[in-house]
Amino acid sequence: MAELLIGCGNHREKVIKSPDNLNWTDLTTLDNDPNCKADVEHDLMRLPLPFAADTFDEVHAYHVLEHTGAQGDYRWFFDQWSEFWRILRPGGRFCGIVPSPGSPWVFGDPGHTRFLPPEVLTFLSQPEYTKQVGVTAFADYRRIYRVDFDLLHSEIQNDGGGQFFFVLGAVKPSRVSV
Repeated sequence: MAELLIGCGNHREKVIKSPDNLNWTDLTTLDNDPNCKADVEHDLMRLPLPFAADTFDEVHAYHVLEHTGAQGDYRWFFDQWSEFWRILRPGGRFCGIVPSPGSPWVFGDPGHTRFLPPEVLTFLSQPEYTKQVGVTAFADYRRIYRVDFDLLHSEIQNDGGGQFFFVLGAVKPSRVSV
């Protein structure tokens, strides 16, 4: 199993685990800070990511997504998620942790440039567009976003710092033409 830990910093612990995969099997680390000694030095703000399509079974991002992009920049948001989808194998999982909605760290950290509440993940699933566009206030981004994820798990932990954990499954091929 090939795994990618983006924005690894000096941390290599696997935080989000599945019963069948408790430890790293074939880990690649990525960070933009050379002092972290990651396997790949790369700035996540530069797309495309330096990996071939369908490379990883899992991509992990712990406390890094809120440091990339800008709140309201929907084009970059969807470009980033399209890249994650591209490098995941069919059925691959994206495992993320970001500050929860009630966390003092949402914008308390001067490096945080966007907030990712649980609702934003809805926009990554193609069936949600069919279900909600024209029925709710759900904006239609299908003209620029054609890839597809299923939400497999989400959990908010308000343990002082407040964290939002989530796992997405890459649906390949997408349920719309890519």
